[in-house]
Amino acid sequence: MTDAVLDSLRAAVESAPFDVPLRLHLAGLLVERGLRAEAIRHVASALALEPDNADAAELMARAPEPERKPANVIPLRFVEDERAAVPDDYAGGDLALEIERSEVSLADVGGMTEVKKRLNAAFLAPMRNPELRAMYGKSMRGGLLLYGPPGCGKTFLAKAVAGELGARFLSVGLNDVLDMWLGNSERNLHEVFVRARAHAPCVLFVDELDGIGQKRSRLTTSAGRNVVNQLLAELDGVASSNEGLFVLAATNAPWDVDLALRRPGRFDRTVLVLPPDEPARQAILELNLRDRPVEGVNLKALARQTDGFSGADLAHVCETAAEQALLESVDSGQPRPIGMAELSTAVRQVRPSTAGWFATAKNVALYGNTDGTYDDLLAYLKKRRLL
Repeated sequence: MTDAVLDSLRAAVESAPFDVPLRLHLAGLLVERGLRAEAIRHVASALALEPDNADAAELMARAPEPERKPANVIPLRFVEDERAAVPDDYAGGDLALEIERSEVSLADVGGMTEVKKRLNAAFLAPMRNPELRAMYGKSMRGGLLLYGPPGCGKTFLAKAVAGELGARFLSVGLNDVLDMWLGNSERNLHEVFVRARAHAPCVLFVDELDGIGQKRSRLTTSAGRNVVNQLLAELDGVASSNEGLFVLAATNAPWDVDLALRRPGRFDRTVLVLPPDEPARQAILELNLRDRPVEGVNLKALARQTDGFSGADLAHVCETAAEQALLESVDSGQPRPIGMAELSTAVRQVRPSTAGWFATAKNVALYGNTDGTYDDLLAYLKKRRLL
């Protein structure tokens, strides 16, 4: 079975997403080729459409066999006993932090080819090739900053990076760190890094970095500046080693992040995460409609109609269409599936939430890009004729 045949079948399934026998045929071939994660996704879609399909149930039972790890993925050692990794002088804290093992990878991210290439070049390729990294003297100090409009999948991409590395995943945001009492925010931030180091290898994802690491020149109180100083110290590993700790962050406003956090050795690599492209929009729509009763839906046509929509916008489109079909079912007393009429109406009702972000970003790209930080953003704006 050649890759060309598989690609043809994938294209056929995209054109006819509700053709269950075709989808199961592709899933069976994927299982034979060892592409089990992709096969499971197709079987799950088939079961959502036909829950009693015996062939789908049989394939689902066969698919989850252990997969071989790619030879170039570095072996990562998990610390099973947290007490052995936590410093002896650490008293502990009461933060409710959930550390998980990511089950997703970049293969689960639809489309976004350019983002994946940038992630691979900036972060994943050096991690997977330690010998070449040593040969070229490539340092892995520093973190990776994901920025772009809200609702475009920055958190999911961070989870995918953790899955690619086979590492644990810890996500923290403003509510986990900031506290009204003086000194507690710094203590919380330190505890986050202690927990992440204890579970190394671990991807620590800091959401809304502009809120935690805001420019100190704009802060009117010492409390806010102390939080930024604490984050700088943790990133530098002043008191503890950050070996096996991979720090990623996300922000909708990178221009509000303190400049000291952007210097080499900290968040010195950036990846622009834009609204999903057409293949990604189609995958997102399929995911959001998978467990809903649908009929006669052309996902490819919908993906073309929703250019500029974020992932959150697309989810809202599906929710709006489902609400319309539900109300019509209540009025008629007869359940009816979601069709193209409801989805097209929802597309007209929902406005892309990214327009406001691009209005602000345009000014930054034009007048605040003296060091080339926003060259990728500038190129995108020119391509889309938004300047």
